[in-house]
Amino acid sequence: MTLFNSLIPNLNRALNREAQSTESATLPSIKPVYEARESEDAWGLTVQLPGVKKETLEVTVDEAQIRILGKPAWKQPSEWSLLYRESAGVPFELVIDHDNLVDAEKILAEIKDGVLRVSLPKTAAIKPRKISVN
Repeated sequence: MTLFNSLIPNLNRALNREAQSTESATLPSIKPVYEARESEDAWGLTVQLPGVKKETLEVTVDEAQIRILGKPAWKQPSEWSLLYRESAGVPFELVIDHDNLVDAEKILAEIKDGVLRVSLPKTAAIKPRKISVN
């Protein structure tokens, strides 16, 4: 037994076999790494979704939440043997509350190289405005 095999148990191999054995089983999701920024007009959200393509990505907005669900599209070639796997191919899921402060009609999203960038424009009611004094 190599040092690598003694340090990393066969847990990931078991998870991989379990995931392959049944397609109907519901696997847990992983919360992706993300960063949120605020400017005067909008919030910016950058989400790390390695292996996720546009076709397997779903971004939904309802009254009080933004939900991002992405499933990695990469499939392991059959001739490869798995040595170590961190995520076991489970989907990413991120849910963020926004308290109706986002203009849902103007949201923009773009994914490139596994990085999702979302622009969440603020509603006009919460944007700062200058008030003239008479």
